This record gives sequence, structure tokens and C-alpha cells, in this order.
Amino acid sequence: MTAADRSGIVYLVGAGPGDPELLTLKAHRLLQSCDALVYDSLVPREVLDLVPEHCERHFVGKRRGHHSVPQPSTNAVLVELSARHACVVRLKGGDPFLFGRGGEEAAHLVKHGVRVEVVPGVTAGIAAPAYAGIPVTHRRAGSSVTFVTGHEEIDKRRPSVNWRSLASASDGLVIYMGLHNLPRIADELMAGGLSPDTPVAVIQQGTVAGQRCLQAMLSQIAERVRQEQFASPSIVVVGDVVKEQISACAPEPAAVTMPIPF
Repeated sequence: MTAADRSGIVYLVGAGPGDPELLTLKAHRLLQSCDALVYDSLVPREVLDLVPEHCERHFVGKRRGHHSVPQPSTNAVLVELSARHACVVRLKGGDPFLFGRGGEEAAHLVKHGVRVEVVPGVTAGIAAPAYAGIPVTHRRAGSSVTFVTGHEEIDKRRPSVNWRSLASASDGLVIYMGLHNLPRIADELMAGGLSPDTPVAVIQQGTVAGQRCLQAMLSQIAERVRQEQFASPSIVVVGDVVKEQISACAPEPAAVTMPIPF
């Protein structure tokens, strides 16, 4: 009998961007039947309340300015839980395979003989702009879009993002975790040839109560964000698609409670 035969299965589940109604049907089903739950800081309590009372829960959230659980500890918890439970849900904000370290966790589980399955989720890079009425692509304004992380401190061994090259490589940019480094990002994009007049939108707390949207030119966006005291989590959209905003189609943000308040 192999290790995989003795263990349960770990589902890497995307919780979506915050609004519980954006959960997929598969995510909803797994949450209602799981034996153990390992979850992040961007998962609202209204989603956590879906799990059974007997479910064993582990919080492993990471947020700037708050204590964070190291990734190796999270990996070890998943392996340990899989040996004791038939169904383990690793619940991650957004989509597990888009800036969510889902690939790292999947590889670690497979290496240790644990069955694992990914359950995609709605990513904030699409949902947050949509909840502000901004399409990330548009036939008249942008046929290509690049999703990129603006958090340069995740792993010092990783090469820095070449913002100057991105300035001319895509019609639009959707930047995750970029608020802290926004002044440098804006400077680098303009140094790469992007016009200072390029429209930019910053959406804070996308899809949930407290959502705010700020628009400004690229040359002014960092200062405006500082003046308006925008904070993480925020999504930054750069490009002419911002001018295609249709506020009338924007859904109402959901009233939810986060494990770590914004």
C-alpha cells in the first residue's frame, strides 16, 4: 500500500475575490463536506461558515503588517492533515494557481505521496475591475492583458519584474499586490515609454463592502493613492480599458467580515 492509498485528498480550492456568491458550485460542495480546512486571510467568515461544525480549521493567512505563517509550515500542515482526514480543503483567496502559491503546494503534496486536486476560482484581477464596471479587455481599447505581481519581496531569489519591457508588451496591465511599490512601478512604466497620461484605476477591497475605485493618470496615481489613503488589498489596472468603464453594470459589493479586518 502506498502513502497515497493511506491518505485523504487535498483540494486546492479558489475562494474567489471575496463575494461569497462568486464561489463555484464545486467549491461550495467541497466546503460543505470537508473534514479539515486550511484557509487564508482574504476568505470572509461568511464562506468559512459553510463548513461543517466538526471540521478541523487552520488559519495560515499572510497579510502585510500582520504575523504570517511561513509557507513550509503550511505545506507540513497539509501533509499531516491528509493522513488523518478523507477530505482536506486548502481554501485560497481568488484562484490557487494565480499568485496563490498553489503550484508550490501541489508539488509538495505530490512529492509526499498525497493526492491533490485543484479547483479553480474567480481571480480578483478580473472580478475587482468588473465590480467597478471596468473590463480588462475591450475590442476598442485592449486586445491583450498581462497579469503581474507588484510585490517584489516575495522571494529575493526571483528576478525583479521588468516593468520597462511590460510598458510596451501589452495593451493593459492588471497588477496584484502592487500598492506598496506603486511609485516605483509608475516611474518604471513611464521610463519604458508608457505615456504619463495613461489612465489607471485602483480598486480597493474589490467585490466586498468598503470597495473603492480611484482613477488618475499614470504620472499622478501614486500621489493620489497616498492622498486618498488607499490600502491593500487593491488591484491596479493600467491602460485604455479604464476609459471603457460602465459603472451602471457594476454589481453591489457584498457585506462580509474578514478574519483580519481591512
